[in-house]
Amino acid sequence: MSNLRSIEVNIETNSAWVQSGAILGEVYYAIWEKSKVHGFPAGVCPTVAVGGHFSGGGYGNMMRKFGLSVDHIVDAQIVDANGDLLDRKSMGEGLFWAIRGGGGASFGIVISYKIELVEVPETVTVFQVESNPDEGLADFVYRWQVVAPTTSNDLFGSNGTASFQVSIQALYLGKADDVVSLLSKDFPELGLKRQDCTEMSWIESVLWYASLNYRSSPKVLLDRKVVRSPNDTNSAKRKSDFVVNPVSREGLGDILKRVAGQLQFSMAFSPHGGEMSEIPASSSPFPHRAGNLYKIEYVGNWNEAGEKAERAVMTQLRRMYSFMAPLVSKNPRRAYLNYRDLDIGKMSHGKGYRSYEEGKVYGMKYFHGNFDRLVKVKTEVDPANFFRDEQSIPTLPMKL
Repeated sequence: MSNLRSIEVNIETNSAWVQSGAILGEVYYAIWEKSKVHGFPAGVCPTVAVGGHFSGGGYGNMMRKFGLSVDHIVDAQIVDANGDLLDRKSMGEGLFWAIRGGGGASFGIVISYKIELVEVPETVTVFQVESNPDEGLADFVYRWQVVAPTTSNDLFGSNGTASFQVSIQALYLGKADDVVSLLSKDFPELGLKRQDCTEMSWIESVLWYASLNYRSSPKVLLDRKVVRSPNDTNSAKRKSDFVVNPVSREGLGDILKRVAGQLQFSMAFSPHGGEMSEIPASSSPFPHRAGNLYKIEYVGNWNEAGEKAERAVMTQLRRMYSFMAPLVSKNPRRAYLNYRDLDIGKMSHGKGYRSYEEGKVYGMKYFHGNFDRLVKVKTEVDPANFFRDEQSIPTLPMKL
């Protein structure tokens, strides 16, 4: 799919056709070439490709203002199980709904998406503030989880917890003085000062979030070999959770103790609220909308080859995930599709990857109330289950 990477931006219609093999960095650059006051709400890792990112939902640092990537997809082209090339009109609204967050690979091969651009201010502000370990980390994180989902929609402040430190990395769609004033009222414990903030253009914030020199040319986003985070490692594993009720200070203290000193394991909290709470859970297969305070990403990275190194990190992740069970969503325990996690359930190859009961185990966690609708669409468009994998959407059981 990497050769299918054309991008056609039309500022007059505030839209763009983007092929699935394009990476997000290429999309952002193409938009910036045409307009300095347009952008698109998608991820902060520039080398992630459009196809997988969009089809699973598309988290990003403007989601509290604009929602997810899938909330701005207005058309698509897909090759179905019959080999036909379909657009939104010819595929029908059911299939179009399913490929915007339900995992496109279960239904066909998505060739391209038509996206609706959003307007961004000429000046945005970024900052990264690290907490002082001596000043009560649990209290600090507790205040963050109260403020981050409820503050201005223009602010996205994610919380990273690693080793003995907690850091807040943030994008504000506006000027530095405004965000300092906002957080002096909403989150005085953060102690944000004007000198902590850097004003820049939106495209520069893309570079900043990718740990690149934001003063360098945005053309660096076109180089797939250069656009690599300093934290990239040879191997990685991700797991996810959603928090629906604030975690107590005691609970946060226990989390921080378990993360402290871990060099290959960390956690990242991404706040919801804002526009994410306004969009109905049924508008796309991505169900994690109103009622979710934030998403947790469990991050495991390692460079060493071999099963021993992998087992060490995986053991840490699984133990932490088990510990978190009482503190996160339940019945079902939710998960984000784009952090594919075979630990939460998978299909048996011996059953041809088509068991509804096996698929329901992980499907309810990824899609909750939208799962059965996805199954219905799958059964209609791919009844022979041509497109399948360990965590694909199953078809309905055949009636004898």
